[in-house]
Amino acid sequence: VSEHKNKTNALLEFEKVVRLKQQVVAGMMYYITIQVNEGGAKKMYEAKVWERPWMDFKKLMEFRPAERASASA
Repeated sequence: VSEHKNKTNALLEFEKVVRLKQQVVAGMMYYITIQVNEGGAKKMYEAKVWERPWMDFKKLMEFRPAERASASA
């Protein structure tokens, strides 16, 4: 959330991780669904993060509103 905020000046505040999936690639790919507070409204976002810990590498590949935008999960 903080990396996305720095790039876009979005008014997002992290609230909680709703779902997490992992995939082994050349490192690990994490698919994270999070709930945020966006200007007083609870919204869902999906993030994709690629990590290679042995190289001290972590990159936010994607950050977008979740298609199933229900904050009741």
